[in-house]
Amino acid sequence: MSVKFEKDNTFVTGRFKSMGFALKGAIKLITTEHSVMVQSSIAVIMIIAGFYFQISRTDWMFQILAFGLVLSVEGLNTAVEKVADFVHPDYHERIGFIKDIAAGAVFFAAMTAIAIGLMIYLPIFL
Repeated sequence: MSVKFEKDNTFVTGRFKSMGFALKGAIKLITTEHSVMVQSSIAVIMIIAGFYFQISRTDWMFQILAFGLVLSVEGLNTAVEKVADFVHPDYHERIGFIKDIAAGAVFFAAMTAIAIGLMIYLPIFL
């Protein structure tokens, strides 16, 4: 079955439609990808910790930026993996290389978030 999408050229309604697609994608990401479920759960725990320990406004900015970075890069990684699996469902060395690079980007984002978390919370516990 073929579905035809018509482009909405009006600014306001076009933006609302785009936001709707983005929200739908975010919900799919959170409800179907286990790594995003784990990362979202960690984000919630860290938000609770932020309120509990009354972190500064600057710490909040860095903490939110770290969550956004990790979840965004994880979303892009998931998209790369889904496209790669669609294009070449069987194992292929070059597809594996591409997927490894995308996963490496998530690793860098996660390490950055861990470093930010340690800089915020380690002084509280020490």
